[in-house]
Amino acid sequence: MNLSRQEVLGGLFVFVTVVAAALLADVLATVFFSITVAYLLFPVRRWLTARGLSAQVASLVTTLAAFFGTLAFAAPFVAVLLLRLDDLLVVLESIPDEILVEVAGLTYTLTLEELSTVLVRFARTLATASATAAPVLLIKFTLFGLLVFSLLFHQQDARRATFALVPSEYRDVAEALNRRTRETLFAIYVLQAAVAVGTFLIALPVFSLFGYDYPLTLAAVSALLQFVPIVGPSLVLAALAGWHVVSGQLVQAALVFFVGGFLVAWLPDILIRPRLARETADLPGSLYFVGFVGGVLSLGPIGFIAGPLAVGLVVELANLLAAELNGESTESLETTE
Repeated sequence: MNLSRQEVLGGLFVFVTVVAAALLADVLATVFFSITVAYLLFPVRRWLTARGLSAQVASLVTTLAAFFGTLAFAAPFVAVLLLRLDDLLVVLESIPDEILVEVAGLTYTLTLEELSTVLVRFARTLATASATAAPVLLIKFTLFGLLVFSLLFHQQDARRATFALVPSEYRDVAEALNRRTRETLFAIYVLQAAVAVGTFLIALPVFSLFGYDYPLTLAAVSALLQFVPIVGPSLVLAALAGWHVVSGQLVQAALVFFVGGFLVAWLPDILIRPRLARETADLPGSLYFVGFVGGVLSLGPIGFIAGPLAVGLVVELANLLAAELNGESTESLETTE
């Protein structure tokens, strides 16, 4: 069987790509995240270029704007944490020398020395893990910034190279998938920010009703943790429940963990994600939620992007197939949408 030059090059491209993915497995998540962010920033870069900036300057300005925009979004939450750091230390210093815990009629005395030993051991383990991971995180963060800038700068080259692999009769399909990818990625990031804001607005009155002295701080931490998939605000509620348990307040611990968990950790996702998914990503809320949960459980933190994106592309291909079977063109399908 004689293979054409294009088929041989295509086969080599696939083979080398698979080998490279295996060798670079540790940074694949960073690369994927960089591509998704750059994808969203392409319109900004084009807008700056249209106003007279060079491609290099427009790419640099767009990258820096995204970086400082993220810092501006996170700054209020971080500021609240820093302002309440002294209060947290006061609370820790107020722990009594002995804590009586009564469970099923049995009383156990927990001394401060035992608790301090556990906390110090945990702190040392956390500090060691953080010190070990810090250089790797710094390298990945640098790689992320360089990749975003490079993808923005070489936007046209990357687009040309990608579409060159697609036969001319399937270019309309590639364009449709490109549009769906851009819309879905935009929806993912908008939804994540919206859920964080919604979590803050729900958590603030909840923590106030539970009688905590610093509901604003707790609500801000819960909102910030929405950007940590799987764990999320549950970490705050588990810590508060644990505090009530060691203080002997088992009923309060149960209320905080279960009622607070429902209202703060679960309700924002259910109320916001399905509703906004239809408006922003043109996806049924149930399908978006399946992609979000399935992606996070299967791939970890990066799954909150990869899962909904995969579902969005499946939906787009299903629409294209239905249009093809019904004798409609892709252009007419996009017009009806």
